[in-house]
Amino acid sequence: MFALNRWQSGTAALMALSVTVGTVAPLITAAPAFAQTTFSDVQSNYWAAQFIQQLSQRGVIAGFPDGSFRPEEAVTRAQFAAMVNKAFPKSPQRQAISFVDVPSNYWASSAIQQAYTIGFLSGYPGNRFEPNQAIPRQQVLVSLSNGLAYSPTVNTETTLQYFNDAFSIADYARSPIAAATEKQIVVNYPNVKFLNPTATATRAQVAAFIYQALVSSNQASAINSPYIVAGQTTTPTPISVTIPQGTAIPVKYDKAEKILVTKDESAPLTLTVAQSVVTQEGSVVIPAGSQVVGQLKPAQGGSQFIAEKLVLTTGQEYQINATSEVITKTETVNKGTNTGTIIKNTVLGAGAAAAVSAVTGDRAIATEEVLGGAGIGALIGLFFGKNSVDLIAIDPDTDLQMTVNQSLLVSLR
Repeated sequence: MFALNRWQSGTAALMALSVTVGTVAPLITAAPAFAQTTFSDVQSNYWAAQFIQQLSQRGVIAGFPDGSFRPEEAVTRAQFAAMVNKAFPKSPQRQAISFVDVPSNYWASSAIQQAYTIGFLSGYPGNRFEPNQAIPRQQVLVSLSNGLAYSPTVNTETTLQYFNDAFSIADYARSPIAAATEKQIVVNYPNVKFLNPTATATRAQVAAFIYQALVSSNQASAINSPYIVAGQTTTPTPISVTIPQGTAIPVKYDKAEKILVTKDESAPLTLTVAQSVVTQEGSVVIPAGSQVVGQLKPAQGGSQFIAEKLVLTTGQEYQINATSEVITKTETVNKGTNTGTIIKNTVLGAGAAAAVSAVTGDRAIATEEVLGGAGIGALIGLFFGKNSVDLIAIDPDTDLQMTVNQSLLVSLR
């Protein structure tokens, strides 16, 4: 087929010239009127056949000189840059930069620069682009959302609960993917409920994503496919699910790397759920970003977090019976110790703050460094005359992981 006329032969030659080490440049047709729209390895009943045909007709993607499309082949970041430039011609949104790993004579150098300036792609630390890196599915969706300036209009975590593997979506990708889901850009084959965000995007998948992005921006007609994730247009019927006793809840604390309390004090504390809690069936029952409100309390010569309330990202609140292990690790504060070294990246209970102030003689500990902003002046007298004090030292991201002590019924929306 590619030897039928001089134009096609020239196109094949262009394809051959676009081969780099380990990477085949995507064939971008110069004139869609001549574009190949049927391929030897894409049958009419293939799940992405219509997406591939439509984009080929537009000249956004094309096949290989042997008449194949290779739908399951991975797409590199450079290849994706070339595709989005063809699909979404836009004016520059920002100044071009030079990536250290993209030489000026690299086949996709100009495509990468353009994809960067129009806002679809960015680089990595160290001013690298990684052009030959296989692009993950979540990165494709983030690129399309960012390039089209889409933002979520409803709660991000509520939208992402649709996916049984939402916990695998990277933090940076959650909001853009929620926006892409609302815009019906997401296409999941073979199971529409699984996003597989970290999997390498194939040529067929990228074709589906890009075409749906064109539909979302009113540049293409909708295709009827059972694998398109429909955005939430109605409020789903709540389903009650039990979080069983013994369920672990991973948490984090963003305000400090360490917490210091005395072994005798209680201190209010609010923690953030670090990773979604998922049932065996794959339903998200506690989305990442939910909050657990409770207190640090004395327990068996140490301190223990006692959870009192669970606040989901949807705003739903539940009373919860959950606790961390007892923390008994201590840190000794001696007379003459520099207060700055103690409180760096640390918050203190009111008792611990009073102890540090009394032992070191530093009365300038700020209330924002004290849990709950409690006043410490009245407590300082308890530690006068002491040359040292032992405080319970808590690493919130590891020591405060908790376990549900009593089954909890929650409503999924």
